[in-house]
Amino acid sequence: MQLPFSRIVLAVLALAAIAVGIDNMERPLANPDEGRYSEISREMAATGDWVTPRLNGIKYFEKPPLQYWASAIAFRVFGDNQYAARLYVVLAGFATIALVGLLARRIWGPDMALAAMMALACSPYFMALGGIVTLDMGLTLWTTATLLSLMGAEHARDRPATQRRWMTCAWAAMALAVLSKGLVGIVFAGAAVFLVIVLQRDLSILRRMRWIRGIVVFLAIAAPWFVVVSMANPEFAEFFFIHEHFTRFLTKGHRRVQPMWYFIPIVAAGFLPWMFALPAAIASAWREEAGHAFQPLRLAILWAGFVVLFFSASGSKLPAYVLPAFPPLALVLGRYLLQAPERRLALWTGLAVPVALAALVVAWRLPETARDDWTRAMYVDARPWAIAAALTFLAGSVFATLLFLRARRWMAIVVTTFAAILLIDCGEEAYEELTPRQSGIGVAELMKPLIGPRTRLLSVGHYEQTVPFYLKRTLELFDYEDEFEVGQKAEARLRLREIEEFPPEWLRMDDALAIMHPRVYEDMKAQGLPMQVLHADPKRVLVRKP
Repeated sequence: MQLPFSRIVLAVLALAAIAVGIDNMERPLANPDEGRYSEISREMAATGDWVTPRLNGIKYFEKPPLQYWASAIAFRVFGDNQYAARLYVVLAGFATIALVGLLARRIWGPDMALAAMMALACSPYFMALGGIVTLDMGLTLWTTATLLSLMGAEHARDRPATQRRWMTCAWAAMALAVLSKGLVGIVFAGAAVFLVIVLQRDLSILRRMRWIRGIVVFLAIAAPWFVVVSMANPEFAEFFFIHEHFTRFLTKGHRRVQPMWYFIPIVAAGFLPWMFALPAAIASAWREEAGHAFQPLRLAILWAGFVVLFFSASGSKLPAYVLPAFPPLALVLGRYLLQAPERRLALWTGLAVPVALAALVVAWRLPETARDDWTRAMYVDARPWAIAAALTFLAGSVFATLLFLRARRWMAIVVTTFAAILLIDCGEEAYEELTPRQSGIGVAELMKPLIGPRTRLLSVGHYEQTVPFYLKRTLELFDYEDEFEVGQKAEARLRLREIEEFPPEWLRMDDALAIMHPRVYEDMKAQGLPMQVLHADPKRVLVRKP
């Protein structure tokens, strides 16, 4: 199947846009990550302080600023809205798919480019995270760019000028990865170089690294912010480099403890409907490049494996951490989709049919899994979309199997891709039905008409990450520390106020709104504190000073 490459890129990105485009960007921001990172960017755009990130007006040093900068610029251009909040993440997802295609075309040709791009666009996990405001898609873009640039440099090692350009791109991408999520950008780049040495049994890549040029490029991009923010905030360096890297990795203090095998099912399910083909694809690619001097697919496999093992060893695990493993695995899977016998591919898609049937049963019984009536009502509304997603998965698997059996390889791949994108779209619609639980937009909309010039906004024993973003206002915190600990200690005026300080402060206020944890509300009610309840649900209570 031969298509002009420009048409391939446009076609695949157009398909991806169905899932992560306008419809997905319209969904209200969810707690906690989407609210947190969007609010940091909003405050940066509002204050004009591009050096010191702040969350709810408090210094926030857990992550570097690249995504904050990009989103703050989007807010300046397009306004403070959820579309602008998601713009960088969506573009990063598109760019990652395009990079996979560009490298695949250069090494293997246009058919491989199309297959690899469709394999990645077909991943429900990758495409779903391409519409969620976390830092992981930005990290994935720049770590993928680092890996693919190293591949390109090795592929062009007999052409010095081209090799030099690729290697310069690798250094620049590594710097942007560091500005996306910290030292992990260097760790992954170093792992890639080490893996090249292991695969090729040759240290000569170290001579081709363009060290002087590369270090200059890396420092010119990555170093300035770290220098400036450290000068402005003496507490930054120890917290960011020690606490947020080594302590987070080596300890379980962040309450994100998961078993070592935690990421394996995430990667497998993330490649539905190709999950059963993935192990065969890895084995096939490994055999194919045995004895070759240049082994890009083996490098992709080892890189993905390193990402999974690295985060599996961490004391802090979240599902999105493993996202950088998906683009290299898409290269491996794309190669397999081109080369494997159609009947073998039919077997793998056929095995997905029972999984789709099981998903259909789970979708039907979704309301039964709710813990309370409030959540059950949302699950009832989400169930039709969840059923539609499962049916789409089922139909795609069945039709792909039949097409592979009829030796219609490309048609089967295209049908599977369309089905996967429809599945993602249905899943996003189902998730949107959970907005009252996942987002504070409803509470913020209730508060807006009641806020005057002198209204004080409080958050007590609870912090709703999305509320400040939708109010365009920060909240006064009582009895809440968590991620604000370092920032509260750095500035005396923002010190932690204990719960005992709240009742007398509330009584002195003339006009105030407070969001409370339900437990806190019951305690304040028992103390006879005057409060007018405006909204209550199992997650939060909104009260007004009468």
